[in-house]
Amino acid sequence: MQDPPSNRNSGHEKPPETEPSGEGLETERGKERQKEEEEFVPVILKRTDEALRHPDDILEKAIDEGLEQLQRPFFSLLLSACAAGLILSFSAMSVAILESKAALLAYGPLSARLGAALVYPLGFVLCIMSGSQLFTEHTATAVYPILDRREKVPKLLRLWITVIVGNLCGALVGAMLLMAADGVIQGESGYLAVGRQLVGIDAGSLIVSALLAGWLMALGAWLVLATPPTLSQMVSIYIVTFVIGLGGLHHSIAGSVEIFTAYLFSDHLALAQVGRFIGLAIFGNLIGGSIFVALLNYGHIRQTQKTSES
Repeated sequence: MQDPPSNRNSGHEKPPETEPSGEGLETERGKERQKEEEEFVPVILKRTDEALRHPDDILEKAIDEGLEQLQRPFFSLLLSACAAGLILSFSAMSVAILESKAALLAYGPLSARLGAALVYPLGFVLCIMSGSQLFTEHTATAVYPILDRREKVPKLLRLWITVIVGNLCGALVGAMLLMAADGVIQGESGYLAVGRQLVGIDAGSLIVSALLAGWLMALGAWLVLATPPTLSQMVSIYIVTFVIGLGGLHHSIAGSVEIFTAYLFSDHLALAQVGRFIGLAIFGNLIGGSIFVALLNYGHIRQTQKTSES
């Protein structure tokens, strides 16, 4: 009786088909992954989570993450985005408390800036590690499937609009809660001081500041995908948001909580000033996240990983 053909290294079986990395585009790392799937037991291959990841593997993970978000049901996406806006109110609260106590503690400008930078990341760590939908985190991630031709632009716009609306709703409710709890928090003077700073910035500076903040946030999302699911992810988030706080850069959603709270407390802030800040900050964050991270990361990785036959 003839022995059945071996399932491994027989040389006659057609290798299993794998999903291409884009339309008609195959990478060197993609070939390596296909070979690994053929030669190694899958459970062993999956343990690479603890190892240094190849850039093309990170990009594939980013594309998968983006696809998951783009295909998520509307109501689920909206609720998650609302949660993110609410959670970021803790960053606004922390900065306002520090700002309101600065005069009492006789902080100098440098000490006050450093102190704000140290507490600013707290809400971001809670938000991102909880898995809620933050606009700046997904600005770049959702672009990768579009660049790889796996999804269409309308779905990307749907995601962005849904997450922005949810984030802003959560930010407004968070601002109301901070106002209601101010008898305990005692951060009113801090909210007002931060609000005055936000509306006093010229449009050009605000857009560039938000662009840099969006760049850093999208870079943080990339680092989270590049690191194993341990303390290193929290450190990655903390580092990028610490830099945002230290530079006084403007994050659209955290800034929305701050300016909403200042508007609720103040008789001098106009609604038009609130809308101007939020609109310019969102625009800057969008450009920084989608161009400076998504396009650059996708471009340099896909170009260097193309096979000679592509």
